[in-house]
Amino acid sequence: MKSSLVAISAAVVVATLVTGLKDRAALQERFGLGSAGKPAPELMMMGRIKPTDASAGNPEFNAQLVADKIEAITSPSPPAPGAREPDAAAPQPAAPQTVAQPAPVTPPIVSAPPAPQQAAAPAQPAVDESALRYFASRGDKVRLQAEISRLQALYPNWVPPADPLAVPQNGDKQLEAMWQLYSDGRYAELRKAVADRQAADAGWQPPADLLDRLDVAEARARLVNASDLKQYATVVDIAAATPSLLTCSEVDVLWRVAEAFIQTERAQRGQDAYTYILKNCANPAERQATVEKASTLLAYQPMQALLTLERPAADGSKEFDAIRDNLTRRFMAEGNDDPKLVIAPDYIARLEKLAETGGLASDALLLGWYQLRRNNDADAEKWFRAARAKQDSAAASQGLALALIARKAPEEAEDVMFRWYADSEDATSTYLAATANLMALQPPADLAEDVLHRIATEVIARKYVPTAQQFGWYARSLNQFQTAARWFETALAWKPDDEPSAYGLVITREQLSDSKAVLDLQRAWAGRSSRITNLEDTSSLIPNAVTPPPEKGTLAAQQPAAQPTQNPPTEPLPAERRITLQPGSQVVVRAARPAMETVTVPRGPRQTRGCSTTIDAGQLKPADALSRGWCLMDINRPMEAISAFEAALQSPTRKVREDAAYGQSLAYLRAGLSGNAAVAATKAPQNRQRAAELQVAILADRALSAFDAGRYRETLIYLDQRARLQQERIDLMVLRGYCYLNLKMYGDATRIFEAAAATGSRDAARGLADVRNVTHPDVND
Repeated sequence: MKSSLVAISAAVVVATLVTGLKDRAALQERFGLGSAGKPAPELMMMGRIKPTDASAGNPEFNAQLVADKIEAITSPSPPAPGAREPDAAAPQPAAPQTVAQPAPVTPPIVSAPPAPQQAAAPAQPAVDESALRYFASRGDKVRLQAEISRLQALYPNWVPPADPLAVPQNGDKQLEAMWQLYSDGRYAELRKAVADRQAADAGWQPPADLLDRLDVAEARARLVNASDLKQYATVVDIAAATPSLLTCSEVDVLWRVAEAFIQTERAQRGQDAYTYILKNCANPAERQATVEKASTLLAYQPMQALLTLERPAADGSKEFDAIRDNLTRRFMAEGNDDPKLVIAPDYIARLEKLAETGGLASDALLLGWYQLRRNNDADAEKWFRAARAKQDSAAASQGLALALIARKAPEEAEDVMFRWYADSEDATSTYLAATANLMALQPPADLAEDVLHRIATEVIARKYVPTAQQFGWYARSLNQFQTAARWFETALAWKPDDEPSAYGLVITREQLSDSKAVLDLQRAWAGRSSRITNLEDTSSLIPNAVTPPPEKGTLAAQQPAAQPTQNPPTEPLPAERRITLQPGSQVVVRAARPAMETVTVPRGPRQTRGCSTTIDAGQLKPADALSRGWCLMDINRPMEAISAFEAALQSPTRKVREDAAYGQSLAYLRAGLSGNAAVAATKAPQNRQRAAELQVAILADRALSAFDAGRYRETLIYLDQRARLQQERIDLMVLRGYCYLNLKMYGDATRIFEAAAATGSRDAARGLADVRNVTHPDVND
């Protein structure tokens, strides 16, 4: 029986020491504990934390010697000569009774390096095991575990007793009461009890272990209080002064220290604390809680490093699968805040699956905002619509409206946001942005009266200048000049330095023949806007003012009505053809197509010969390619001329490039490609005269193309834009009249045809007859 007792005791000792050595190895590997030559632990090197003085001179713990002792105890053969038996650190039980050994607790993060064993191990110091016995007698497993961890850290050679209850009773009832106060957390009462007994019994000294435990408990209380009060620097100071708190038995303290590091801008050290827990602590619930807490404080990339420490489960899954969905949502939310952050495709796919199979609109919202922040408007619209289908909310509607604005669908965006425009400042801003984009559409949208009314009401209530200005241009496109002037004046009243509104007002007042208002505006904007001060007199037959040409990029495929420019006129070249329009099923309206705009500007010499054959213009010198381009224009081969002018644009000479861009624009116009002509005009700077001529010609060609396609409102917009640059010719007036006729604006059509017919235009007289045929068919019969 004695041999059995010895074998059981030896097995317990071996298991405890081996586990302790494993934990210590992990600790040494992670935080650099061990040799005197190694740096201090990482958590002690952050700002205020410094190693304690007592730890500076401790020699290294001799792990090899302890391993030799374990081998000597467990070996079935007699120990080798000279081998020493391990010192007994606790009395052996009197009977072969065994008690389940508590799981070893990881040594403290910032504890001092253990002392190395000498060739001849010194005598084991006396270990006060009264606290161990007390916690065991009370069944307090948590405190028992913490006490074992503390004693292992203080006494590396100490082995926990197999049965803590077997420690001899001391019979001191007063000391037992003191331990009870400690166990209950009544630290102030315990301090008083110790002081009272010392006063009554001068020869009595409290156990050093009790005082140490009390100091640590009070430090923990101060640390928790400082953490709750967000006094993070104090948390770090207390942790540095009490390294025995930083163990796996005090995970809550480790969490608070990690947070303190992060909140004091030492995120890497906070990550180190979380890493220590995941590498060394085994409690599944605490490990999962560690990841959840870290995800609220650490950024996306550090969290990926922590997740690599995840352990596989017995069933093949991973230990953090239960919180993977919530982690994915947090990562995606972080991606929404930072458009430059790229979230791994696995997380995006996981959230997409959740959004499709689950019932949470918030998952679809996360995906929508993530895609919108990365300009993936189509995907964003898809997920915002899915979110609204599950729950129509301000956030979902706002996201959808932004996606619709991005893909140039402001009419639906306004309708989507109208219900929510007063929900928040962001919602209001989104709604107003949708209204401004809606009113700026080209050609203007055909809006219902109630929609115009609600937009106007909100714009006036919010004093929103962009939409007020766009209301002015919208009214101008409908030839409602008085209404347009009032909107421009309203915008200027809200924002006196709004130059586009001032420009809109001055050209509107000019068209209303209000010369005094025009002069006042020109004086007010003198030195601030050249296009206002140099405004042409649109009532004059011959404009006399010139402004600089538009900058590169302003000649877009469609000129917005809100950004007109002022340029000189050009000479027409007659070229007519007949077109047929169908305003309704009862009448066919015929109109002569107005003359095509062209220009007659002196240019470099051209060769009229040598371009009848087809060659690759790219093989020619730029100057030769330019000459070939003009030659091809003379024989009416504009598509080949376009390629020749493109080759000439590669010339290092500015004059050649200017002529080439000009010629290519004319070639595109002759081919009926006014959009390409606008782009070509920007390839090289043009002088004012050429820029003005090209812009007038492009606008006229666009008006003709829109008219041919039956887009009469769009035709009127282009005619209005051209009229701001040059006095409208009679043939274009006739075109305008037919636009009004096909839009059933018979009064306007009659007015235009009468004015044009007064000049002797036969087309205008025919237009008057067409109006009478539509409005008074019985009379004509």
